[in-house]
Amino acid sequence: MLPLKLLLGRLIKEGTLTVTDVKGHVHAFGGTPGPAVAIRLHDARLPWRMLRKPELTVGEAYMDGTLTIESGDILDFLNLVAINAKRATDNTSLRIGDSRLKHAWARANSERRARRNVAHHYEFKTAFYDLFLDANRQYSCGYFRSPDDSLDQAQRNKLDHIAGKLRLKPHHRVLDIGCGWGTLARHLNAVSGAKVVGITLSEEQCRAAKEMAAAEGKSDVLDFRVEDYRKIAGPFDRIVSVGMFEHVGLHHYDTYFRRINELLTPDGVAMVHTIGRSDGPGGTDDWTEKYIFPGGYSPALSQIMPAVERSGLFISDIEVWRQHYGRTTEHWYRRFQQNRDRIREMYDERFCRMFEFFLAGCVGGFDHGGLVVYQMQFGKRVDSVPLTRDYLYGRA
Repeated sequence: MLPLKLLLGRLIKEGTLTVTDVKGHVHAFGGTPGPAVAIRLHDARLPWRMLRKPELTVGEAYMDGTLTIESGDILDFLNLVAINAKRATDNTSLRIGDSRLKHAWARANSERRARRNVAHHYEFKTAFYDLFLDANRQYSCGYFRSPDDSLDQAQRNKLDHIAGKLRLKPHHRVLDIGCGWGTLARHLNAVSGAKVVGITLSEEQCRAAKEMAAAEGKSDVLDFRVEDYRKIAGPFDRIVSVGMFEHVGLHHYDTYFRRINELLTPDGVAMVHTIGRSDGPGGTDDWTEKYIFPGGYSPALSQIMPAVERSGLFISDIEVWRQHYGRTTEHWYRRFQQNRDRIREMYDERFCRMFEFFLAGCVGGFDHGGLVVYQMQFGKRVDSVPLTRDYLYGRA
């Protein structure tokens, strides 16, 4: 416990973390005003393992029940860690489990591997997602125009904001890369009359999207397919991708943006919405890579822009959403907790612990870490959209 005590003593400066070890000894760290959390370790090997691989060890220990929360909950604990990790990286050379310590080698997301990676996370039962997402089943960041916005309102705001950036017309043909359950595609069609082709690598999502389109009598204007972006045939007047770019892989950025350029009409507009890093290149932590998003990576702008420049696309707008995803994932976490018993019946207790650790970690990462959301707009021409953003707010 001694090496971990020294490390936590250096890390926890804001709030209080109380740790009870396997012998029942209580160790307190911090003590300043701020959040207070108490945890208990039930395995004598944990302190040493936490030093070697902190994210993986803490996540697995929580899943297995060898680390339990005695005061507060997992959201409180991971928020406390995130607050102090940010403070440490801002003020000292100390980095606890910082992904920048690792090489940021991208996972090679070939077509076969991409399908397997998608299946790892997105082939859970659709009914599972209904227990914590909004009414329209959107598994991406909401847009909180007001702090009082509900989750459903924030997600509607996001749909309207994206539709505004695409400047849709009834005759347009739209490609939605990574369409999920088809909510964005249905919205774009509803507000403009445009025909939308939605592609995904998830059989479960595609099936649900097709069923919804059929139920609404929209199968002729909403075409959902299990297809890779590298194989789709164009052209398209508009291309949109929300929450899919994180799964492309660094080695495939050139291919991705080249394909957008190839598929887009000469006066077309594309928009990519992705989680990103405001603090420079890093790497996906071991726990997330193993249990949640194998092959996933949230890039820095410095890693995206060279590929955009090489593609021939013109960058018309970049918008940074700060802390919107923190609010979104906190809503998801609270809804998950409200329906936890039903989710445990679908899966098991370990699954519940895994997913709530994931959601709680997201809240801390977006509220206190370097994670943001980038919305990037592109075209082939310098005049593909108006000169100002006034058109988004009814002023043009």
